[in-house]
Amino acid sequence: MPETLDSPEFLTVRELAELLRIKERKVYDLAASGEVPVSRATGKLLFPAREVRDWIERARSGGKVELAARPPIVLGSHDPLLDWTIRQSQSGLATFFDGSMDGLARFARGEGVAAGLHIHDARSRSWNIVAASTMAQGLNAVLVAFASRRRGLVIGDGLPEPKGIAGLAGLRVTPRQEDSGTAILFRELAAEAGLDLAQVALQPVARTEDDAVESVRRGESDVTFGLESVARSFGLRFVPLIEEQYALLVDRKAWFDPCFQKLIAFCRTDAFRQRAEGYGGYDVSEAGRVLWNA
Repeated sequence: MPETLDSPEFLTVRELAELLRIKERKVYDLAASGEVPVSRATGKLLFPAREVRDWIERARSGGKVELAARPPIVLGSHDPLLDWTIRQSQSGLATFFDGSMDGLARFARGEGVAAGLHIHDARSRSWNIVAASTMAQGLNAVLVAFASRRRGLVIGDGLPEPKGIAGLAGLRVTPRQEDSGTAILFRELAAEAGLDLAQVALQPVARTEDDAVESVRRGESDVTFGLESVARSFGLRFVPLIEEQYALLVDRKAWFDPCFQKLIAFCRTDAFRQRAEGYGGYDVSEAGRVLWNA
């Protein structure tokens, strides 16, 4: 595959399939396993031509191409119950929670074995499947339910109860990071309620559910758009607004690894169900149900 001035920098799935004389489905499998060099842009698979040439030459000379192993990290949106479950199950999994869209992008780049999501699609009025099917196209992944959660307004002591999202005008509000599922949903509900966010006194961004509610407890803000479970743990008032679906996008190979199997097994125990009930605001009856396959 000689390089010329007209050679493309990246190959598409079809171009790589033609080059290797294989079916396009096989190209997706190679990309999902990490066997072939791949770059993902806006959910589309692109293969860097120079690296593909090197990969072919190594195979031709008898060199073995090692599969890229995903690190045992759970990415995405912070969930207190999932956070506790990962620790309590002694699964050995690490976490890096920085929002649903961040986790989805990192998962597509192979930076973890799973990503926690609660991304609402306003057009279809559905949760997670649209985002996962767009970003994880071609990946060897599965989307499974974890829990439904009650989300609403967490209110500071001494503050009159706001009348829904529209009642936040003039109040100090702790926001979440811009690409988090919480921030996306908050903007959607604010628009539906006719609330101009310029009328809200936004405080410094909180990057986890706990940090957002803690800022209200400390008096640094009047309200945040948070979870009932966290409001209860901090002893703050809660006004429910929506029931959201939190799911895990999981690498199918990693699903069968001991770390993840330990986590899944713990989700079937009485201890897990009792913890969810004790937190409040959770329904884990559908935990583990497959929602979508890549």
